[in-house]
Amino acid sequence: AVVLADATDADLIAVAEDELEAALQIFHVRGGRVRGQRGWVTDKVEAVDTSGLVEHALQQLYGEERGDAVPKEVLVPALPEDAEAVSQWLAERRGSQVSLRIPQRGDKKDLMVTVQRNAQQALGLHKTKRASDLTTRSRALEEIAEALGLDTAPLRIECYDISHLQGDDVVASMVVFEDGLARKSEYRRFQIKGFEGQDDVRSMHEVIGRRFKRYLQDKERTGEWEETPETAPATTGPAPAPAATGPVPAPALSAASPDDEPEPREDDGRPKRFAYPPQLVVVDGGQPQVAAAKRALDELGIDDIAVCGLAKRLEEVWLPDDDDPVVLPRSSEGLYLLQRVRDEAHRFAITYQRAKRAKRIRSSPLDDVTGLGETRKQALVKHFGSVKKLRQATIDEICEVPGIGRRTAESVAAALASTAPAAPAVNTATGEIIEEDDGGSS
Repeated sequence: AVVLADATDADLIAVAEDELEAALQIFHVRGGRVRGQRGWVTDKVEAVDTSGLVEHALQQLYGEERGDAVPKEVLVPALPEDAEAVSQWLAERRGSQVSLRIPQRGDKKDLMVTVQRNAQQALGLHKTKRASDLTTRSRALEEIAEALGLDTAPLRIECYDISHLQGDDVVASMVVFEDGLARKSEYRRFQIKGFEGQDDVRSMHEVIGRRFKRYLQDKERTGEWEETPETAPATTGPAPAPAATGPVPAPALSAASPDDEPEPREDDGRPKRFAYPPQLVVVDGGQPQVAAAKRALDELGIDDIAVCGLAKRLEEVWLPDDDDPVVLPRSSEGLYLLQRVRDEAHRFAITYQRAKRAKRIRSSPLDDVTGLGETRKQALVKHFGSVKKLRQATIDEICEVPGIGRRTAESVAAALASTAPAAPAVNTATGEIIEEDDGGSS
């Protein structure tokens, strides 16, 4: 395909990466036409940024090339740390000047977008193939068991993440992986109760407690476990759960108090439940979040479920009561699986949090204020940061917003005072959001 001016001889290099792997794509343009394309995926066995990856790619591409095999232009997404020295090295191999630069505009920038898209697709395809390989998944689970000191491989892993925007629209996610593969039908969303003054650590404690309290209730309903003085935990709350060896049978219908939300139902009418417990709980975070999750399980008397956390900054694995993290090799299949589980929990949480926020903004109580247009609505929200904070403002404070007079400020205050913040329906026992589709079964 003709993509650039006839005299253009250039190689375009793009990089798609995450913490563990990087995909590189190269388009070879000669005489203005794309004459070839190549690419590869590499493990990041050491901490390296995009500029470092570009430098390695240049060395691999042109280390054994001479003359016209090295083009007049090399377009990259980021310049190597010593770009001048690399340019000089390329010029020596070509025998004439080589331009090494980042395209800023025009047809070359547009073509770079295409190369970048190819790199992202290559990385995604590589990850899909890697995740679907049974031998690789088995090795990943064995590495996790060995690193965490587990007796058996964690065939069921649940991961939890907290997501909010400056204290508003707070949700938590639970994603499930079985045999190293995502079980989207088992995903759950939670609404955090009373986040005011609450941080991610306390939110994590709340979510873990609610999820496993429901598990204990399901077992009690089926008669698989009954609290006795010998088995009752020292702390208040449900009694400990025995070790799980397989799926828990569906619970029988139970009476609900008038204040309870209706339970979600299976297709055959049975109450939907949280399936059987995991062998491993993973939380998105470091030592504080891990400690909070472990404390929630201890308070319920559950001592047969392992807990760990994956801190995103350095990809360190944290265990309860350990002062130092477990550091898995960056090329470890176990670390790759934990990262995929953590990233999926983060994606599921933030996707719903954003949707919840967008819905709240679209159906703002400010819509009912007569004469208040879209521009002034946005000015009010931008000035205070959120509708929640605007609701707490006085009339004099609202008048400080440019374009808002006292009469309008009074109307805004009255509309907000008469409108309670919208909230989705939730199961009061567990906090599971049940008003909308689960979102994880597609």
